[in-house]
Amino acid sequence: MDRSEELSKAFEELAELSEIKGEVRFKVNAYHKAAEIARTHGEELLALDDLKELRKYPGIGEGIAKKILEFKRTGSISKLEELKEEVPVELIALLQVPNLGPKRAKLIYDELGVRTVEELQAAAEAHRLAALHGLGPKAEQNILEGIRHMQTTSGRLLLHTAYRIQEEITRAMAEKLPGLATSPAGSLRRMKETIGDIDILAASLAPAEVMEVFCSLDMADKVLLRGETKSSVLTAEGLQVDLRVVKPEEYGAALQYFTGSQAHNVRVREIAKRDGKKINEYGVFRVKDGRRLAGETEEEVYSSLGMACPPPEIREDRGEVEAALRGELPELVGREDIRGDLHCHSDASDGVADLVEMRKAAERLGYRYLAVTDHAANLKVAGGLERERLLRQVEEIRRLNARGDSSVVLLAGSELNIDNQGGLDYDDEVLSRLDVVVASVHGGFKQDRETVTRRLITAMRNPHVKIIAHPTGRLIGQRPPYDVDLDAVMEEARRTGTALELNAFPDRLDLGDENLMRASAMGVKIALGTDAHRTEHLDFMLFGVATARRGWLSRSHLLNALEPDELLEWLWRGRGRT
Repeated sequence: MDRSEELSKAFEELAELSEIKGEVRFKVNAYHKAAEIARTHGEELLALDDLKELRKYPGIGEGIAKKILEFKRTGSISKLEELKEEVPVELIALLQVPNLGPKRAKLIYDELGVRTVEELQAAAEAHRLAALHGLGPKAEQNILEGIRHMQTTSGRLLLHTAYRIQEEITRAMAEKLPGLATSPAGSLRRMKETIGDIDILAASLAPAEVMEVFCSLDMADKVLLRGETKSSVLTAEGLQVDLRVVKPEEYGAALQYFTGSQAHNVRVREIAKRDGKKINEYGVFRVKDGRRLAGETEEEVYSSLGMACPPPEIREDRGEVEAALRGELPELVGREDIRGDLHCHSDASDGVADLVEMRKAAERLGYRYLAVTDHAANLKVAGGLERERLLRQVEEIRRLNARGDSSVVLLAGSELNIDNQGGLDYDDEVLSRLDVVVASVHGGFKQDRETVTRRLITAMRNPHVKIIAHPTGRLIGQRPPYDVDLDAVMEEARRTGTALELNAFPDRLDLGDENLMRASAMGVKIALGTDAHRTEHLDFMLFGVATARRGWLSRSHLLNALEPDELLEWLWRGRGRT
């Protein structure tokens, strides 16, 4: 967890413990807002030393600013440490469960004597929670789902964090061993949204030299294992990194084997066995005489079994083995197919870069367009734009485009809030001036399935709404998806010609891969957006594309593969211009 994540978590804990202690509501809300601001702007906040500069961020008052400076100076917040002394440690542990919340946690702690997550799960499964005043069966089920969500994500890193660490390690090794062939393996090579340990594979005829370099890296805080062909280290963040070194002629077979998934490899072994062959990390062999048939590259490994080589991202036993045998693997979207980003924020709302800076960053990425979708009026915490401010921004974007001094076209847009009735921030007269109208749910996450589904469907029936952002509302490892009938939402998206977003921000990746497969099968268009709040965030497109590939998407499924004129024609279809 980096410093900005730690700061966000500290404010979230401060909000929860303050609520348990009965603090006034506005203080609790202020801490929640600070946590959200730190989630997207933590690096900038921690780079500042001036109280006045911190207070320029919407939602940061003097008290919050002082706590940020205290965290920067000491690594903690004294108010939070005081509350941790006052609130029982068992109750604090229960707060880690998504969907529980401070009030419910205290109620269950006081009324049922529940002290651990295991006891909480047992009480929920025995339907003891539903009997408590203010809970009921639905709340009980939500708490159970929160426990399961926590169990499946606990101890795992977000993809972008693991990817960055792996890149740092392989870059450092390449500097000391030029020409060394390396690759991530395991779930990181398959680009799963969360990663346990990092696995790296190297090919060399001098494994001892490779191990010496690996175990001596600055980022190797502790050596756990040092062997001839495998070593393991712990980083300063407590993350385990395993390195395996194989012979160059075995590299392809080892890549295939250690990339997985287990289910994929089981299916491949079955195919080899039926063909009188065996496959392992050393190669493909003919059983009757032990002759080695393949192993240097993955392509020859799969070819020796009569298969095309499936891209690593789809090796999950979801039909890729059968498609590889038929020679009908999909042509997955690549980074080179992306013409632009359809969701970003500028300093007009809660971003930190202005329009020109965001456009220059898009130019560096080779984009043809960038959609500026600052928050709308009703999201005050994110500096949402009132009507007149939005219209002034639209005019500014039109002026910048008219100058003709950039290869990037800025698209004027807004990220609207879908209220509890499915209503939006602006009227149709304002929306008709926007190129890109994005709508999303920013609150009411605990509403029932029917209500949340109705909100999304109602929003999609507005002809100006062309994209639904982060459709399930999840934050990986922090907040599970809200309860929504995605089949109904996807069907309405297909009917109305509304795209669903694949939000590439690392803790969202929403829609996820399996839902992307469902949506594309139903004929729903997908819009890729990084939700960037600073220029560097535009690089998150890498993880959006990886998730799209995991969802078997080709360029034909994505709005972002359209050229500017094609995209604008799609965005304005059925809306008209004023």
